[in-house]
Amino acid sequence: MNTPLRRLANVTIVMFLALMMTSTWVQFVRAPDLNSDGRNVRTLYREYDNSRGPIVVGGDSIASSAPVDTPFGYQRSYTQAELYAHVTGYYSVIYGRSGIEQAMNTELNGSADSLFYSRLQDLITGRQPQGAAVELTIDPAAQQAAWDALGDQRGAVVALDPTTGAILAMVSKPSYDPNLLAGHTTSEVTENWTALNEADGQPLANRAIAGNTYPPGSVFKLVTAAAALEDGLAVDEQIPAPDELPLPLSSAVLGNFGGASCSSSGTQTLGDALRVSCNTAFAQLGLDLGAELIGEQAEAFGFGTRFTVPMESAESYFPPDPDAPSTALSAIGQYEVRVTPLQVAMVSAAIANGGTQMSPYLVDSVRSQDLDVVTETSPSELGQPISPETAAALQEMMLGVVADGTGRAAQIPGVQVAGKTGTAETSSDVPPHAWFTSFAPADDPQIAVAVIVENGGTLGSEATGGAVAAPIARAVMQAVLE
Repeated sequence: MNTPLRRLANVTIVMFLALMMTSTWVQFVRAPDLNSDGRNVRTLYREYDNSRGPIVVGGDSIASSAPVDTPFGYQRSYTQAELYAHVTGYYSVIYGRSGIEQAMNTELNGSADSLFYSRLQDLITGRQPQGAAVELTIDPAAQQAAWDALGDQRGAVVALDPTTGAILAMVSKPSYDPNLLAGHTTSEVTENWTALNEADGQPLANRAIAGNTYPPGSVFKLVTAAAALEDGLAVDEQIPAPDELPLPLSSAVLGNFGGASCSSSGTQTLGDALRVSCNTAFAQLGLDLGAELIGEQAEAFGFGTRFTVPMESAESYFPPDPDAPSTALSAIGQYEVRVTPLQVAMVSAAIANGGTQMSPYLVDSVRSQDLDVVTETSPSELGQPISPETAAALQEMMLGVVADGTGRAAQIPGVQVAGKTGTAETSSDVPPHAWFTSFAPADDPQIAVAVIVENGGTLGSEATGGAVAAPIARAVMQAVLE
């Protein structure tokens, strides 16, 4: 072979090798990314050409797919759409997925590894492939009660089973209709998306677990009280409770809600301080304990952790190394302390469950189209943030809040309800948020609840957690207990 032919052969071999390497890279290495790319119309058509599995609550489908005469094959639709919007999420040709639609996508579209044998059976029998049904832990009565009681107010409600971690209710308002984003006419879907994003109140945000985090106000006193009890303070031990507390290193003075006096003697027991939600007592307690101890207790309850339920929650936050006045304010749930309603419900649930905190979860089971259980969630312990003794002490203190304290509006005849109110300031020119968290029955807890009503709801600047949020929690607890 002469030199020019040899060179041409070498170039040809190199070109073939480059072509083989490139095609191998695209078909094997890049394939997963290309398949999941939202711009890949073939993947989109293939996914929509299969019947997507339903999302089920209480035996009824709240999201399902039906065949349509379009290139996409099936149309996704939602019943009781706004009630469950932040649970199901949306399934959109243009904007992808959210909520359970996103978190359980491979199960719903039938491509999950756990559904391999079901897919193999479909292949052998020639049966039309279909996604699995995802059954949720939501209690329909609790969900409806939370929706109705929250009314037109902005806020969120989360309810848990303290003994398992199962989420019984998850409501966020304002809500939206996922059907607006499920259509196949791109111009209409785009218009609806724009309108939802420009709507007042951010209806697409799931305030219950992953919207903006909130200052918890006095519901955080449960964490401070837990830290004090774990440090050796007794429920009946006297602590300072002045009418006003000068904050160290500053000229600021902290008072109690409405300028009230917690105790004529200037001291009161830890139990009474929680019952009447005494700001000065807990701020001084925070100074005595120190930010490090309170921060460690908050972390033990789950602050700083993103929970996967299977949607991912936002992290609740306790500030690291605050100075003395900031520590006093942090101890009463102000300054930079931020929480999700899910986190607040988890604190109450751990107290109700004897100090054992369970992992929260929203998916009960996954079933194939033959109704066989493919996977089922088993309750699991997340940790032990407090001792059983501390939990018992906090239970008694929270009973006092509802029986003869700031949370009387949560009382249920014939049922022992334990709770804690909160009124969280955001700024001087905006009404405070109203909080309430509780569990019942206290002697056999079946439900733990957290409620937030943004900026006082219908009562505005006159709102308190006891007046606005406690009745909502009561309605949700009654729905489960009845």
